[in-house]
Amino acid sequence: MKNREKVLQVKDLYITFNTFSGKVHAVRGVNFDLHKGETLAIVGESGSGKSVTNKTIMGILSKNANIEDGQILYNGKDLTKFNDKQFTKIRGSEISMIFQDPMSSLDPVMKIGKQITEAMLVKENISKAEAKKKAINLMDAVGIPEPEKRFNQYPFQFSGGMRQRIVIAIALACDPDILICDEPTTALDVTIQAQILDLIKKIQEERNISVIFITHDLGVVANVADRVAVMYAGKIVETGTVDEIFYNPQHPYTWSLLASMPDLDTDASDELLVIPGTPPNMLYPPKGDAFAPRNRYAMKIDFKKEPPMFKVSDTHYAATWLLHPDAPKVEKPEALTRRIEKQKERQVADNE
Repeated sequence: MKNREKVLQVKDLYITFNTFSGKVHAVRGVNFDLHKGETLAIVGESGSGKSVTNKTIMGILSKNANIEDGQILYNGKDLTKFNDKQFTKIRGSEISMIFQDPMSSLDPVMKIGKQITEAMLVKENISKAEAKKKAINLMDAVGIPEPEKRFNQYPFQFSGGMRQRIVIAIALACDPDILICDEPTTALDVTIQAQILDLIKKIQEERNISVIFITHDLGVVANVADRVAVMYAGKIVETGTVDEIFYNPQHPYTWSLLASMPDLDTDASDELLVIPGTPPNMLYPPKGDAFAPRNRYAMKIDFKKEPPMFKVSDTHYAATWLLHPDAPKVEKPEALTRRIEKQKERQVADNE
């Protein structure tokens, strides 16, 4: 770990939504810490509770959302008790967010430069000239060519990748301590995705800010994150360092995510794992392990009792009954074992 100082602590967080159909249990007892200067990736299928958790940190939940229980501690203060006025003071200046669709994040009729300087002029005691200079430096830092010229252009004059760079510049405008990236590369093609990921990693290292990176794709986080938290049905089911999650995964859901993901070593003869079924309906949270109906390794206890977090190492925990001392030993999926072996071979080759 780069630094053990905790900048954010999420403790036993429960969030529900009131809907016409009933109460949706979106987040159910989530716990994690974020340390200074690290990148924590939160991974899981759509609907697993990733974005809801982080919108709670930003104070931008919809009006039908309820924080049922839990704490979010930042600088000794519980964000779950904050009102809109208190959130306005820290949102953008101390905790900032990059959204997945740059076009909906930008005002199409406002010049780019004004969108970057807007927050600076409100939250920092600087002149328009100083704000413009800082904005141009930011545009240069995120890789916008000819920033002085493009300062006065509109979003439609930028490509998708360039617009996302502008969104990153806006998020960094007030030098936040925490940057939340909510699927920031989803709307971009693969080559641009790689550039944006490299940019986020570079910014995180240069500014020593803490990053929460939300994604449904484990492959995206391999070279970006320090630690990974895997979410399923509103809960974190496994957490560990990147190496622990990629080389020694313990939860069957993590196995399935990794084994279903093609990579550079995948060829036509390789079989990718398919996760059967669908995620549970969170109007009616399942009893026991929520992944049990889709888990071919599920035991009787999985349908009756929810597993606790078992300790694998000081940094690695997983909520699966397979880690209980009395559980039968099972073999990981062949597709996953093959993937891990290829990853290790590639790592050895890279180090030679």
